[in-house]
Amino acid sequence: MKAPEPRASTADVVSAPRSFAGDRRQRVVGVERWLGGLLGAACAGPGVVGPGEGPRGVALVAVGSLGRGELAPGSDLDLVLVHDGRQDIAGIADRLWYPIWDSGVALDHSVRTQEEAVEVAGDDLRAVLGLIQARHVAGDVDLTRSVREAVLAEWRAGSARRLAELREAADLRARTSGELAFLLEPDLRDARGGLRDVQAMRAVAAAWVAGGPGPRVREAYELLLDVRHALHLVTGRGADRLVFQEQDAVAEALGLLDAETLMRRVAEAGRTVTHALDGTWRAVDRPRSRPAQRQRRPLADGVVEHGGEVALARGADPARDPALVLRAAAAAAEAGLPLAPATVAALAGRSAPMPVPWPDAARDALVALLGAGRAAVPVWEDLDQAGLVVRLLPDWERVRHRPQRNPVHRFTVDRHLIETAAGAAALTREVSRPDLLLIAALLHDVGKGWPGDHSVTGEVVARDIGAHIGLPPADVDVLAAVVRHHLLLPETATRRDLADPVTIGRVAEAVGTREVLDLLAALAVADGRATGPAAWNGWKAALVSDLVRRVRSVLAGAPPPPAPALRPEQAALARHGGGAVRVHGGAVTVAAPDRPGLLWRAAGVLAAHRLVVRSATAASAGTTAVIEFSVVPEYGSPPDPATIEADLRLVLAGRLDIERRLARRACAARPARVPVAPPRVTLLDDASATATVVEVRVHDRPGLLWRIGQAFGECGLDVRAARVETLGAEAVDVFYVVDRAGRLLADEDQRSQVRYHVLAALR
Repeated sequence: MKAPEPRASTADVVSAPRSFAGDRRQRVVGVERWLGGLLGAACAGPGVVGPGEGPRGVALVAVGSLGRGELAPGSDLDLVLVHDGRQDIAGIADRLWYPIWDSGVALDHSVRTQEEAVEVAGDDLRAVLGLIQARHVAGDVDLTRSVREAVLAEWRAGSARRLAELREAADLRARTSGELAFLLEPDLRDARGGLRDVQAMRAVAAAWVAGGPGPRVREAYELLLDVRHALHLVTGRGADRLVFQEQDAVAEALGLLDAETLMRRVAEAGRTVTHALDGTWRAVDRPRSRPAQRQRRPLADGVVEHGGEVALARGADPARDPALVLRAAAAAAEAGLPLAPATVAALAGRSAPMPVPWPDAARDALVALLGAGRAAVPVWEDLDQAGLVVRLLPDWERVRHRPQRNPVHRFTVDRHLIETAAGAAALTREVSRPDLLLIAALLHDVGKGWPGDHSVTGEVVARDIGAHIGLPPADVDVLAAVVRHHLLLPETATRRDLADPVTIGRVAEAVGTREVLDLLAALAVADGRATGPAAWNGWKAALVSDLVRRVRSVLAGAPPPPAPALRPEQAALARHGGGAVRVHGGAVTVAAPDRPGLLWRAAGVLAAHRLVVRSATAASAGTTAVIEFSVVPEYGSPPDPATIEADLRLVLAGRLDIERRLARRACAARPARVPVAPPRVTLLDDASATATVVEVRVHDRPGLLWRIGQAFGECGLDVRAARVETLGAEAVDVFYVVDRAGRLLADEDQRSQVRYHVLAALR
């Protein structure tokens, strides 16, 4: 296959984003000049101001954005009026605050003596963090200095307690706001890796427990400040959440190519901050941990444990041992220890280029690193932050920090790849080539760094990387096949009829061997789990397992096994003969006499009861159909199962107008906030020998199956089987349909009518 045309990485095609640092400095100078004038006017009076002096015994101190010199267009003012106990302070405060309020600027204010300020800082984490980084605005500068010194002294004296409090607050923010680098709509201030985490690092440094943010963190911090500044300009308000619909405009304000470029830079900044914050907390913990033994414990050739970290042994030289970087990383992951920062710096600064193809020892160390499972993720991040991953695997640059921009995915592309490899480590006992499973997991989405179908381009890139790391040609072929078909099993299992011999035959032909099939089965599990809960669940796992069982039989030369019998609870419902419903959590099982339109009528009942269908499958027992739905309530508690069953019986008897009820719900629904892609309806000719396969892709909404089913009914079609799946906000629904005579749709006019009616129903 021809290699894909090169696509430059974001760093190659876009210059540095516009900086608003100068604008913020000018804003700070202007606001301070204004506030200084207000304080001078408020303090005017006999004996208050001497010739050539400012106000004595009173100081205006800024905390928050102004205190840090980071005043953005939408920032409010957080001011503390500090005084020495003077009796006229209430009047001064009134004369100061009212003009600020009259200007329309949002103001958070307080009036404190020095003793009161120190006392409040001792109890209020937010107050002490503000005063640690406070800024003198106007008035008695000695008073401001005295307050800051007293607060800092208390902060350092109580650092054991206060830093634990600071860490708890950071962890709470992370749980509440998520991780900046991996969010579709990140909170630039409060998310993990955001602005407040850098401010937390500064507070730790102020306690003399760890060093302050380094140059890379300061650069990341400035980028996040610039993004927030642009967001304020775009929205006209003090927003911190970078919502989806504002991202293109923010990118334009920053002079960036597009929203994807913006989010890639935000992800990189967030991961830089997060990595540094983790190192800061390790430094905080180190003095409190049990003193490390002086001797060094060997972990691998040239690698030792020392002081709870992994370091290079005396005499180990990265300049003469290119594989040392991977050997040290593997040893750290297997020991569950971090790489020492000095070790990472030495490896980044002194490692010799890795020979190409890699020596066996280097490839073995890579496999050992990935095989360590979850412990490999932070070690990989250490290497990545130091630029070592891209140096070892140059193609990694194309997926590094690349956002997915899809709610199904929890991570950027590169983080998803290492998370998948970490998950695959638990499945190595299931395959004959665990090394190829781990490498394929690391590379399965590497094609997302290139234009076109990432599975197709990924096969080409995987071949190049396989040769680069020294795999034998036969292993390169297997690796390329696994990357090319890594979506084959989950997509087939959820979108095709597994009882159709054509389906099983096509999968068997694509995988070719039992070895590739087993690797794909394990990769499907690891990939789905690393993607997120919307991409992997018990329903999908069961379907993939059934598909693998059938394909395995065909590859062994046996006929496909029969479809599994109904489960006992399904069979019990089927024996009712009439309409029966069982609701258990998010699972709804419907049993009713098999008849045209049963699926979409049942779906209409669920939609009318504000249940969103996430997946649906059907089975049969004689003349009774059993349909299983996975549902979630649109809001609130689930409806009463007895009410659902009663409505289902009424619908089957033709005595309930579900269409009218759904129409009322559609009228009451709010329109989408952002534009969505138009629906797509595709008729697949070669997916089945007994039915025409209709694939519908559309933005999900209540009553979707009802509308599609009505369209099929208008066309005189019967749905023989269906695979319904919702991925995030997108529905991917596949229907096996025949006409009233049980035939495939061969007439082009008939096929055009199907497309027309289904698309019309989706508008």
